[in-house]
Amino acid sequence: MEIVRIKSITEYHRFRGLPKPEHPLISLVDYSMLQFAEYSQAVNIVMDFYSIALKRDIGAKLYYGQQIYDFDEGLMSFIAPGQVLRIERNPDSLNNGSGYLLQVHPDFIWGSHLAQNIKNYSFFDYSIHEALFLSSKEETTILNIFENIRQEYHANIDGFSQGLIIAQIELLLKYCERFYHRQFITRKISNHQMLTKVENYLNSYFSSEAPKKDGLIFVKNVADAMNVSPDYLSSMLKQLTGKNAQEHIHQKLIEKAKEKLSVTQLSVSEIAYELGFEHPQSFSKLFKKKTSVSPLDFRRSFN
Repeated sequence: MEIVRIKSITEYHRFRGLPKPEHPLISLVDYSMLQFAEYSQAVNIVMDFYSIALKRDIGAKLYYGQQIYDFDEGLMSFIAPGQVLRIERNPDSLNNGSGYLLQVHPDFIWGSHLAQNIKNYSFFDYSIHEALFLSSKEETTILNIFENIRQEYHANIDGFSQGLIIAQIELLLKYCERFYHRQFITRKISNHQMLTKVENYLNSYFSSEAPKKDGLIFVKNVADAMNVSPDYLSSMLKQLTGKNAQEHIHQKLIEKAKEKLSVTQLSVSEIAYELGFEHPQSFSKLFKKKTSVSPLDFRRSFN
């Protein structure tokens, strides 16, 4: 897919069907006014300036650093100069969403304290692909700062304007850093709760007749039960425990297999079928891979 390089804010305005910006190095626009032009479905964009967006119902998927930006219900996103953003337009969406887009060229903050410190804000990194969720009070705070910036660069520019705007941008980023920290703590609590739900779900599944009736359980089955995507589930579990979703399923399966091998007289084949395997050889292979011993050798160790 072709990459569209956008070197200036004025060029971006032309690209998205907006009027010429009032200032060449900074712009705050109403997101509902953006147009997709001929790129109606998907486009890769690289911009030479910072982009800070507060938006809702954008009718598109955003990919940032080859990962999807978690933005279906998120509110704020942060893109640094030179980073690739892929926008995949939802053809069924009839609107462009709502919100605001603040664009700041590095030249605008050149020589300031912010120019030296802006790279320290981790939410501009590729590794952060989670949008910032805001409470209504937090959103009001951000909107007020946006309005202060708008009023300053719409007014008659004087010797104080640039410094005042830079101070407002720095205030905006400091608030966003606080809100991201709050979100991290909230999500961490929520993720631990989901971990408990995953553990309970797998314990219940392997203790029921479901494996014998429905066969092996897959990551998608667990993700659907948790109402999240398989990728999100695996990432969350990996972050919390060091094991992805598939490894969690295998761990529970092996725990149940060890229980059956040690306290029942079922044959290895019978245990394999009860755990959902069509072929006992597949069960034996997985068991040995995870434990370094065969099912029979494991059973013998208890005799």
